[in-house]
Amino acid sequence: MSGSVICLAVGALILLLILASGIFTVQQQTRVIVERFGRFHKIAGPGLNLMIPIIDRRAGSVTHRVRELEIKVESKTKDDVFVDLLIAVQFYVPETEEAVRAAFYRLTNPQQQISSYVFDTVRALVPDMPVDHVFSEKDKIALAVKERLQDTMTQFGYTIIQTLVNDIQPDPMVKEAMNKVNASARLKEAAKNEAEAQKIRVIAQAEAEARAKELQGVGIARQRLAIANGLKESVQACAEAGISPEEATKMVLLTQHYDTVTAVGAHSKSIVMMVPYSPQGMSQVAEQITAALLTGAEAQRLAGQHAGPTPPAGPPQARKV
Repeated sequence: MSGSVICLAVGALILLLILASGIFTVQQQTRVIVERFGRFHKIAGPGLNLMIPIIDRRAGSVTHRVRELEIKVESKTKDDVFVDLLIAVQFYVPETEEAVRAAFYRLTNPQQQISSYVFDTVRALVPDMPVDHVFSEKDKIALAVKERLQDTMTQFGYTIIQTLVNDIQPDPMVKEAMNKVNASARLKEAAKNEAEAQKIRVIAQAEAEARAKELQGVGIARQRLAIANGLKESVQACAEAGISPEEATKMVLLTQHYDTVTAVGAHSKSIVMMVPYSPQGMSQVAEQITAALLTGAEAQRLAGQHAGPTPPAGPPQARKV
């Protein structure tokens, strides 16, 4: 009797284990393919699922999560430069029974299939582009890869979300040469801008110097005219006192001369001045001063049209000899 009970217990345990093997769970965003006697039976969704032990079996699973496949493609450009392009393909399997069955049964290695189409598309486009255009038209390359994959992989149950050209690496020697060309162009532009700035500075400085000299000449002419007017008034005052104009002129000029010498000698940084003080020498000095003043007055008269109105006469100013 005890032996029969043991046999029944063992049989019940085995039956429970068999039934338990028919219970399984499926994770979220995943589908499990269930086959019966080697033939597709159903697709088990997320959660708790049942199948008939021994008769049914779990053949495999398909995820609906977005996956990314990075592919490095080497190709030659139109100007015979080899470049490495890093292409990233983002894809997933839609949550439909048809897409799940196609993704599981129609492709053994979907990553390899996608890589083959990426290689074929890139190597059909890049050889028609110079190396500079490969960098500037990488979006065109990415779009062409996406369109090619989208048209092909849909029938295998895969949807292509996006394709990206993440990196473009030419040969190191070519990259260095491109950097040198770019640096040379920038140095050329900088030299051109510097030359233009130097030109502007030179022109501005020349205009400033010309204007300064023009104003300096006008100032000197006005100064000489003021001195002449002052001397004229002094001579007129002496004439009213009964002194002849010649004597008055010499007296005023000599007075100005002595005042100038006194001012120079009183300066802390005065220098040695060699001035003839004989009667003949003083006469010559007076004649030279008179001639210089008359010449300055004549120059002021000729330039009066450009110098504006004549300022009022002021007191005589000392002149250095």
